[in-house]
Amino acid sequence: MPETLAGAQLEADAGVDPDHIRVLLVEDDEVDQMAFERIVRREGLPYRYEIVGSLGEARELFRSHRFDVVISDYHLPDGTALELFDRPLSMPIIVITGAGGEEIAVQAMKAGAYDYLIKDLERKYLKILPITVENALKKSRAERELRMLSHAITKINEAIFITDPEGEVLYVNEAFCRTYGYLDQGILGRHRKMLWADEGQAPGDREVDLDGSRGGEQVECLHRRRDGTTFPVLLSRSTLELSREEGLAEVGVVWDITQRKRSENALRESEERYALAARGANDGLWDWDLRIGEIFFSARWKHMMGYSEQEIGSSPEDWFRLVHPEDLSLLKAHIEAHMEGRTPHFEHEHRIRHRNGDYRWMLSRGLAVRGRNGQAYRMAGSQTDVTERKRAEQQLVHDALHDALTGLPNRALFLDRLNHALNRSRRRDSYHFAVLFLDLDRFKVVNDSLGHMLGDELLTAIARRLEACLRMGDTVARLGGDEFAILLDDLDRTEDAVEVSLRILEDLQAPFHLDGHELFATASIGIALSVTGYERAEEVLRDADTAMYRAKSQAEKRPVVFDPTMHANAMTVLRLETDLRRAVEREEFELFYQPIVSLKSGVLWGFEALVRWRHPERGLVYPSEFLPLAEETGLILSIGYWVLREAARQTRDWQQRFPRRRELGVSVNVAGQQLAHGAFVAQVDEVLRETSIPPESLRLEITEGVLMDSPEATALVLEQLRERQIKLHIDDFGTGYSSLSHLHRFPVDTLKIDRSFIGALDARGENSEIVRTIIALAHSLNMDVLAEGVETRQQLIVLKGLGCEFGQGFFFARPLEKSAAEEWVARPVHF
Repeated sequence: MPETLAGAQLEADAGVDPDHIRVLLVEDDEVDQMAFERIVRREGLPYRYEIVGSLGEARELFRSHRFDVVISDYHLPDGTALELFDRPLSMPIIVITGAGGEEIAVQAMKAGAYDYLIKDLERKYLKILPITVENALKKSRAERELRMLSHAITKINEAIFITDPEGEVLYVNEAFCRTYGYLDQGILGRHRKMLWADEGQAPGDREVDLDGSRGGEQVECLHRRRDGTTFPVLLSRSTLELSREEGLAEVGVVWDITQRKRSENALRESEERYALAARGANDGLWDWDLRIGEIFFSARWKHMMGYSEQEIGSSPEDWFRLVHPEDLSLLKAHIEAHMEGRTPHFEHEHRIRHRNGDYRWMLSRGLAVRGRNGQAYRMAGSQTDVTERKRAEQQLVHDALHDALTGLPNRALFLDRLNHALNRSRRRDSYHFAVLFLDLDRFKVVNDSLGHMLGDELLTAIARRLEACLRMGDTVARLGGDEFAILLDDLDRTEDAVEVSLRILEDLQAPFHLDGHELFATASIGIALSVTGYERAEEVLRDADTAMYRAKSQAEKRPVVFDPTMHANAMTVLRLETDLRRAVEREEFELFYQPIVSLKSGVLWGFEALVRWRHPERGLVYPSEFLPLAEETGLILSIGYWVLREAARQTRDWQQRFPRRRELGVSVNVAGQQLAHGAFVAQVDEVLRETSIPPESLRLEITEGVLMDSPEATALVLEQLRERQIKLHIDDFGTGYSSLSHLHRFPVDTLKIDRSFIGALDARGENSEIVRTIIALAHSLNMDVLAEGVETRQQLIVLKGLGCEFGQGFFFARPLEKSAAEEWVARPVHF
């Protein structure tokens, strides 16, 4: 069961149960508050939550409580959710907005929100809220890890900068700021050419093919500090691939070689080996006698690769045979360039095979000693293990673009590749692609029954199986939770997308064997085709998602291709929900009253209050059009309370104005969500106090299905209502859950026979056995019977003969507006 933070007495520095997530909901709408609490209970979410209705209350809580995540409505009584970002918060914030939609969501993301949800018409934002919270927490943890990696990079003594493919500076570390005299704000976004003393000497953005896997390149040049002073540097340039489409980011590592330059001059005046060894202190040293073709490798040089003194000889091949094949040719080219005098020194990063078979990144540096003719006869240098630095650089880029669990591309990388596909489709009419949106069915059952660890294993196994279904060049990404997206690139036929989807569904049918469990996975797939014509990647993903929900609603497991009518229907429902929310605020509803007649006396016994929506543009809207949506969105709580209060007020008014109608009653339908809401009985008490209606005049109608959905909890609520003398009716009896044997458990006064049974009665009383059985059962339990849907005199005669107490239907009257119903109250009516 969910717990509030207050109930758990969670203090600012207290420990927290790792199985619970500390959530703060900032929401002033009671209906949305109740909807949040309902989904927490229904989904069994491990939330310890606190709910407040304003920014002020939220800020007050921040002083004494810690939260893992904050969920805030955008519009609040004392401001907007954007004001939460006025102060630094360590927890992620998810912004929920209704009005304003995407525009407000963009503002929230720019302000620092981790994610946003839009209050959609179908209430889907509640369905994805748990996944959004989970993603926010994972993203928060990932960012903490990235900060740790960034801290490691920051503390490296070498100056490091990263530029995009166009040469603009994206990142610098602290050592860079110290070396060049810049604050990072003063250098970020500017072109790297400004670092050169002579910008014309700076290498062009596309001048050298920098392949990070082959070690990049090293150059010696003259750089300029912020104060204008210049100094010699050794610049190591290497690349990291952001993505196939984005190109390469350049990583530059800079050493201030002012002192080394002085040492180089000193080398000409000092003993050669001593100077070279001093420069290589604490690193592996090597000394190559070019005249005889032998290299001296220090013990430290050999030990760095796990070898003993005797396991490495003195030939250049003893070095080169350990170098990764992809790096070897470039290493030799750098050595040759320096020996021929084309570079001032030798420096190169490459991979070397360790004795255990692993490859480690090494930075090798060296200088040639030349004779009077300029020919190199000796070359010596050092070797430094830079594996951890290279891993940190690669990890920073990878983690920002990939899912931490499955290793698949994440939403950001998928949308980037999808944007590139859109650009290609605009340039080439013959180029087509498709996006598949895949959602696992009933994945929550796995997490709830077998635990999240096994659920994560299943997601990883599914990711591998999806990869096996695709071609080279296609992309599969995990969007979060149990949702995956697939980009099918360069299709020959649009029909291929359906064929791939069918193959995926077939492959997923094979069982997964994980940790001693045999698991089966099914999925729903929606398809969006590029031939539809799109401008933005988000639109393609949205339409594939829409088609997926259509596929999920179908009995047969087949992929569904998006049709523009799906989006139109979704927009229609969204507009209807928006109008309905506005109707709740403006109370655009009115009640119609259908008479209920005593069959024994033929006089008016009461009314059933039936709600109608007086839409400002569409006119009168009947319940069948808006009540299902109201139940799905939770608005039924507000509408139901208004109906109950208005029906009671009007009935009490008639009772007082027409004294002979003091026994007049009113029947009000109660939805299952109302009955399950913890404040329902208190709301009924408030209506009784506010209207002063006698409790026995209030008749609450509850469907058979609602009674049996949660019989124990329902029975407790009905007992409380019965204690207040309120009458309880079972509506549509006979069509629900065959609850005849359970009737005695509920304090019910009247059974209301469904109109389908009444409509089957004929003049001779045939087809009346079910009705006769229900009436006999009700009387045996001391209950009255009310027949709805009475339309003919013959039906009335049969019902009276069977002992039915009350009737309702078109034979007596259709639902009446208030003025017409009042005429019934004012005059005697007999049948």
